[in-house]
Amino acid sequence: MPVTVKNISLWRKEVENKTGVLAQTLEPLAKAGADLHVVMGFRYSGDETKAAVELYPISGKKSIAAAEQVGLSASAIPTLLVEGDNKPGLGCAIAQAIADAGVNLSFLVAQVIGRKYSAVIGFTNDEDVKKATTLIKKATSKRK
Repeated sequence: MPVTVKNISLWRKEVENKTGVLAQTLEPLAKAGADLHVVMGFRYSGDETKAAVELYPISGKKSIAAAEQVGLSASAIPTLLVEGDNKPGLGCAIAQAIADAGVNLSFLVAQVIGRKYSAVIGFTNDEDVKKATTLIKKATSKRK
């Protein structure tokens, strides 16, 4: 599988860090038939009372309505979804290419399932996303 690099829009909500808040956020989306590929929930460092939930994709009238009902909205953080075949050192190659170009990451979440990897990478601005898209494609093509 060749690498795919795709601009995505995470839907986001800041929440109280308490038991059940993720389930409460996801329930209306599940009932609306949303097929989520990315679900991130995390508390803020330094303030254990606050947390965030981020989801992708939110599309279709029912899913958008359900997301808005629970207070989710499209995030302003420029984000890429990178997927492909996993290879040893691939994450390092991507990180090094981005660093060498002077592009700072806002966040990165990556995982490997079987032989495939998936990474969600946030950036400071759209210009950095454009640079990173080219850099990631180049770095991953060298790893074949």
